[in-house]
Amino acid sequence: MPDDPADLLRQRGYRVTGQRLAVLRAVSREPHMTADAVAKTVRAELGAISLQAVYDVLGVLGDAGLVRRIQPAGSAARFEARVSDNHHHVICRVCGRTADVDCSVGSAPCLTAVDDMGYEIDEAEVIYWGRCPECRATASQLKGGQHGRREHVPGRAFDRAPVEP
Repeated sequence: MPDDPADLLRQRGYRVTGQRLAVLRAVSREPHMTADAVAKTVRAELGAISLQAVYDVLGVLGDAGLVRRIQPAGSAARFEARVSDNHHHVICRVCGRTADVDCSVGSAPCLTAVDDMGYEIDEAEVIYWGRCPECRATASQLKGGQHGRREHVPGRAFDRAPVEP
């Protein structure tokens, strides 16, 4: 992220507010945050801010092209400030940890549809699912290697909070 997020907002014709700057800083420092996590971080910086205000600011920042929203199946929406490329994500089925994966092949949109059905495609979204190194290590330490392992079920939220990297 450039040194002055206020300039980024001004360049895109948006008014600079303390809430917008705090939310942008939070998402820039910790990618793949949920709105709840953003709210907690911003409250630590500014004091009171409602969850609705955080969603409103995230919407404005998304419209301004400064924040990207991703919503993996069965998980809360997550927000990141890496918006300058068409990268993808890898998500742990056990703990929900999310990491960036650079474009799979070539330049944006990375993957070319066999039949674009007349659409002008400008983005391809790919999510890789698996188990992160920490969850794999934990599973291998348990007898039988299966205790505590939960497979991701699309449409069902993770039962426990993601482990912070």
